[in-house]
Amino acid sequence: MTTLLTVLDQPAELCCTPITRDAMSAENAALLAAKFKAIGDPTRLRLLSLVAAHDGNEACVCDLNEPLDLSQPTVSHHLKILVDAGLLTRTKRGTWSFYALVPGALDNLADILRTPAS
Repeated sequence: MTTLLTVLDQPAELCCTPITRDAMSAENAALLAAKFKAIGDPTRLRLLSLVAAHDGNEACVCDLNEPLDLSQPTVSHHLKILVDAGLLTRTKRGTWSFYALVPGALDNLADILRTPAS
């Protein structure tokens, strides 16, 4: 049995959505991808949460090993990735390293996710 379908005429200008804002550059896309990749790991998300939960959004590396039940080298590896992605800063005080959230870094990522595509 053959079914006939009606063809609707649509003007050519309706087939494509015009670009209404600047597209992301390749460099910005690479930087953002590194940040999202860094937070794409459950351990690193927990580390960000632990740092954010400390007074002043700063924590000593000595405070981060036990809650994760991971070795110090493993925690340091994850912290380095978060620092390299621009989400945490690291300062040395004597023999200890302290990690702090980069002001606004998580807000910037959230804003990107909230921005509707035009």
